[in-house]
Amino acid sequence: MATYTEGALPLEFLIWEAHPGFCREKVTVVSGTAAMKAGRVIGKITASGKFAHYDNAASNGTEVVAGVLMYDVDASAADAEVTVLRRGPALVKAGALGWGANDSTGITAGTADLALLDIIARAD
Repeated sequence: MATYTEGALPLEFLIWEAHPGFCREKVTVVSGTAAMKAGRVIGKITASGKFAHYDNAASNGTEVVAGVLMYDVDASAADAEVTVLRRGPALVKAGALGWGANDSTGITAGTADLALLDIIARAD
């Protein structure tokens, strides 16, 4: 009999949120952004108001965390709309968040940014 290994599920990173109608928001991920999985930490591009990968080393606005993806999204060919955890109060699993190429300094800064949004990352 074949064995099936289930991958991560959308919202698996989420421990608790006060109210989905308050904490979540639909946003536009800018075209040219490679596919991202649910739980990916994102930033907001200042010039366009669109969202992309969080990058602590950037200087276009994405160096500040603006939320966490609730579902997978691929905007590599065109802008894409997706639901994001934009504000708390909320608790998330720290180990289930996607930080991309950010190093430990970027992750520490990003975790602090999340706390400013009242989204608290807890050890799994």
